[in-house]
Amino acid sequence: MNLWAPWLQRIYEQASAALDAGRLPHGLLFAGPEDLGKRALAEKLAMRALCLARGPGEEACGTCRSCRLYQSRSQRDPTETRPDGTLAHPDGYPGHPDAHFIGYAWRDKPTPKMRTEIVIDQIRAMSATLALTPQYGENQVAIIEPADAINTNAYNALLKTLEEPLPGRYIWLVSARPTRLPATVRSRLQVLEFRLPPRREAMDWLRGQGHDEARAAQALDAARGHPGLAHGWLRDDRLTLREQVAMDLDRLGRDAGSAASIARRWSGDEPALRLRFAAEIAAEHAGTDAGQARLRRLTAWFEQANRTREWMRGPIRGDLAILDLLMAWPGDAA
Repeated sequence: MNLWAPWLQRIYEQASAALDAGRLPHGLLFAGPEDLGKRALAEKLAMRALCLARGPGEEACGTCRSCRLYQSRSQRDPTETRPDGTLAHPDGYPGHPDAHFIGYAWRDKPTPKMRTEIVIDQIRAMSATLALTPQYGENQVAIIEPADAINTNAYNALLKTLEEPLPGRYIWLVSARPTRLPATVRSRLQVLEFRLPPRREAMDWLRGQGHDEARAAQALDAARGHPGLAHGWLRDDRLTLREQVAMDLDRLGRDAGSAASIARRWSGDEPALRLRFAAEIAAEHAGTDAGQARLRRLTAWFEQANRTREWMRGPIRGDLAILDLLMAWPGDAA
C-alpha cells in the first residue's frame, strides 16, 4: 500500500526544487489538517537534504551511509507518547546524528512523567546541537512536531535560534494548529500549506489503498473531504464507531435519562474520536433545513463538543465533561 499521495508530491516537488537550488529557507512551517501527510513529507525532505550521494535534482539515494543511518529507526525506552496515547514519533528516531526529532518527551523530575508540551530545555538542546559542525555532509535538520505544543518559554528560545540562522541548518515545524504559534515565530517561517485535495483525487487515492468505492465515499463524506482521516477510519473500521455515536445521539434525543450510561461508555472507549464524530454529526444536522433556533443550539453544541475534546487532553474527569456535553444535546436535532 502506497500512502504517498499526489497532493503531497506537489508540495514535495516545490520544496525539493528550492532545496536543490539553495533557496529553501532555514525555517519552514508545515501547516494543515492533521493526518494529511505533513510529517511524512518533512521526513522525506530531510532525507534528501542529508543524502551524501545524490546528484543535482535527484532523490535521496537510499544507500549511502547517511541514508542508511537516517532510515535506521528506533523508539526510546521508555516509549514516548502523545497525550492521546499514540507514539510521539510514529516511525522512531533516526540513527543519523544530524537529524533531530523534537516532540513530546519524558520529564524525569520530580517523578517520571510524559510531558504534555515541548519545553525550553528541548529547544535549547536542539539549538546547541545545530550550532555544532555537522557530522556528515553540510546540513542538519530539526523537525519539531507538533509545533503548537511548544510552550511560551520554549518559543522565546526558538525565536532566538530562528533569528540567527547558520548555513545548512534547517528547522521545520509541523502543526495542524498553526494559528496557535506566536506571530513572531510564524513571521520567521515560510509556510508550506497543506489543503484537502479535490474529491476525485481523494477518491482515486482511497481506491488505490484497496478500499471499496462505496465505503470509501461514505468515509470521505464522514471525514468532510479529508482522505487521510477517511483512510484511517476505513483501515481501523472506525465507521462502525461513528454509526454507534449516531445511534447514541438518536437515543439521547428520545431519552435524556440515557446520558449517564452513554457518557460512561464514551469516556472509557476512544473518547476523543467519539467526540469528534459527535461534533461532525451535529454539524451535519445544522446543515439541514433547521430553523434558526435549532441551528443556534446545534452550532453551540458543536463548539462545546470540540472544546470538550480539547479538555480531554488535560487532567479532568472525562466522564463528567462528556456527561455535561450530552445533557446539552438538542433533542429535536436527532
